[in-house]
Amino acid sequence: MDTLTTDRVDYPALDRLGDEVAELSAHLEAATARLLDLIREFDARGGWNNGFTSCAAWLSWRVGLDLGAARERVRVARALEHLPRLAHALACGELSYAKVRALTRVATPETEERLLAVGRAGTACHVERIVRGWRRVDRIAEASETARRYQSRALRVYQDEDGMVVVRGRLTPEVGAVLMKALAAAREKLYDQTPRTFENPGDVSTEPPSLEQQQADALALISETALHHALDPGAPGERYQVVVHVDAPVLADADAPANPCSRTGRTFPRKRRSASRVTRPAW
Repeated sequence: MDTLTTDRVDYPALDRLGDEVAELSAHLEAATARLLDLIREFDARGGWNNGFTSCAAWLSWRVGLDLGAARERVRVARALEHLPRLAHALACGELSYAKVRALTRVATPETEERLLAVGRAGTACHVERIVRGWRRVDRIAEASETARRYQSRALRVYQDEDGMVVVRGRLTPEVGAVLMKALAAAREKLYDQTPRTFENPGDVSTEPPSLEQQQADALALISETALHHALDPGAPGERYQVVVHVDAPVLADADAPANPCSRTGRTFPRKRRSASRVTRPAW
């Protein structure tokens, strides 16, 4: 009975049916590629910013997608902007959305072509396994690179022949970002809020400082502030002070001869019996 049933199967018809399924699937993938293009443009232009927290939230409301699936659509749409080969393969129906979704988790413009070959050769399940392994390798490589960068950190400070101090160094990306932000804040405090004037007649130029000179002044401000807080954390706003001590007999004797070191020939006033405090003016 089974033999007779098998003999009556119309294999050519089934092949045509299978071809139709595959063709329609390719059309769906092409439509998905177009949908992702529209989502990327809609997201970039902020079309969702009318009461929704994100483009994915808008998609979930407007299209009825699960929020997790909507987030994946937005992520893949953004990634494909920089992965033209994968985007073209999806638009042509060469790769399914499932494969492209997996590949965009690890693909970069440098690795896109290799991963495209993986997508063409394997099933969606096989591609997922490859991507999981690739991500593990990437994490190991990233950790190794981070450790290597940390070991290569250095800072050298030395005095040049003309007396200027030279600073050379290598910082980790995180520390470098903090330093650049601190320099920008100090530079803004020095120059953007209150433009600096040049009252010293010894100034050789009245031109505004260059960016490099502003950076140097900003570093000086950061260093002085850090030193002040390190030496006296509870002190008020002055950055640092110079205390001048005067002998009490000199102050007590109003008829004492003029200070031989004074160019004006004046003596110290009697009322200045206590040490005086001289504070460096603010920048």
